[in-house]
Amino acid sequence: MKIIKIALMVLILLINLVIAAPSWADETSHLSSKSDYFVGQKVVWLYKARADSENTYKIPVEVVKLGSKQVQVKVQKNQNEFVNRWVNRDRLEVDKNDNYRKKI
Repeated sequence: MKIIKIALMVLILLINLVIAAPSWADETSHLSSKSDYFVGQKVVWLYKARADSENTYKIPVEVVKLGSKQVQVKVQKNQNEFVNRWVNRDRLEVDKNDNYRKKI
């Protein structure tokens, strides 16, 4: 009888671990009315090399994942290399003309 109870508890625990999917915890819900961006959207990242830097660079990026406070974007590093970075929503803007300048 103890073996059945232990097996049942282990089964319930494993089901909870599979269903919970902790990686989804930071994502916004699909029912949220505030969706500034969507996955696959081309936007501009206002990048500063350092927080105290005066230079701001406009870097074209693509939205990969939406979080509650940040957005994960895909940045082209070299010719065929891409890197994902988490960026604050206020550091992104939509460029309607697709004009990307290197320096403001």
